[in-house]
Amino acid sequence: MVFKMSRAKAYASDFLAFVNASPTPYHVVDNAKKLLLNAGFLELKERDSWSGKVEKGKKYFLTRNGSSIIAFAVGNEWKRGNGIAIVGAHTDSPSLRLKPVSKKSSEGYLQVGVELYGGGLWHTWFDRDLSIAGRVYVSENGKLVPKLIKINKPILRIPTLAIHLDRDANTKFEFNKESQLFPIAGLAEEILNKSETSEIPPVEEQPSFQPLASMNDRHHPKVIALIAEAAGVPISAVRDFELVLYDTHTSTFGGISDEFIFSQRLDNQMMSYCAIRGLIDSLEAGNMLEGDSAIRLISCFDHEEIGSESAQGARSSFLPSIIRRLSGLSAIPAIDTSEDAAVTSRFYDETAIKSFLISADMAHAVHPNYSGKYDSTHRPQLNKGPVIKINANQRYSTNSPGILLVEEAAKISKTPLQLFVVRNDSSCGSTIGPALASLLGTRTLDLGNPQLSMHSIRETGGSADVEHACSLFGAYFNHYAMIEKTIFVD
Repeated sequence: MVFKMSRAKAYASDFLAFVNASPTPYHVVDNAKKLLLNAGFLELKERDSWSGKVEKGKKYFLTRNGSSIIAFAVGNEWKRGNGIAIVGAHTDSPSLRLKPVSKKSSEGYLQVGVELYGGGLWHTWFDRDLSIAGRVYVSENGKLVPKLIKINKPILRIPTLAIHLDRDANTKFEFNKESQLFPIAGLAEEILNKSETSEIPPVEEQPSFQPLASMNDRHHPKVIALIAEAAGVPISAVRDFELVLYDTHTSTFGGISDEFIFSQRLDNQMMSYCAIRGLIDSLEAGNMLEGDSAIRLISCFDHEEIGSESAQGARSSFLPSIIRRLSGLSAIPAIDTSEDAAVTSRFYDETAIKSFLISADMAHAVHPNYSGKYDSTHRPQLNKGPVIKINANQRYSTNSPGILLVEEAAKISKTPLQLFVVRNDSSCGSTIGPALASLLGTRTLDLGNPQLSMHSIRETGGSADVEHACSLFGAYFNHYAMIEKTIFVD
């Protein structure tokens, strides 16, 4: 059987370009901004007044911390207190992050100290060609400004111990996360022989008192030199950074008929991409906001993998504050009352109860070698469509009204759907869904594309499922106002 693709492969190819360009949440947001600007979205600043700036029939986006983003389009028939169709996702993935003092050495090797971020399958990071990427703050024209970097060559590796020195490695691979997960970056002798020294700022630029140890004392000068080169600044301009390791092996199609995607960070960049693309697609066929009484909104948050409790996480004020501002949006921008506290409180409550959130986070596909780990009647398969996730203990926020609403959107888009629950003797993960449902009081459903090897440095997804999710989200945005009125719940 030939696996047929055309439009589906185009969607998957675009996603591969997105994930390959996005090794960190900062890059996810930066690339999302590019997609949105290209689609005609206007950028707002959270710190500014929006009075008179947000109009019906137009589309906008804003960011927080450069690692979380919200984008929305206002229907032409929007009224204060109307509902919002929301898709929420997250921009982060398990990773190894450079420690504030990363300079290490052992047995003649230069090493880099790293800190665990999230719950990764850390053994999969061994023997990979690794590099670093993230946000760097630099001195520029008297200001401290952020720059994104991605060093496009392998400079780090975490080597395994040879089988000859650990005969039990194939039956029980164990390692200490603090002492045996440090990458090697080079040979100390090689650096000394080349007499490569870091650039030192002129004396007049060095303050008489430095609260922290210098960058050269905290990190290997050669590493800082690579960071400065990637940022396009002198070494002396590098002031601080938030950098993570990533696998330089690019994401790609896989399988006999390209039916798979082999990639890092599928969880959750695939759903972030699909949310963004679904919103953009919903607006492309003419003026799709004409006659729409709702707002279409996507929110992609940082820090889901560590509990979402940060200024830019799903448990923060980011989404509630934006909904609060939008819920009081007047039909006449010149007299916009979205910042009037009394008016906002009234319409915020109405908007929250009329809105719906799809919490979009990747789901578990059935594993052919470990099928016993799955419930016998809930076994999602790759390329069979998004998976609705259900848990009686509210680890997922799905309920019947939500299933019916998403099912109606899927009928319109002709998108297949699947159902998933964990076994009773298995633990269950969670998502931003329950956090936002309790924070907003908004009806919520958890859903995501199926994948294998979740939280590995190399995961496997279905190439047709990118289009499936994009089409579903597009139909959801286009028809939410109509569908929502037909499903009754107190």
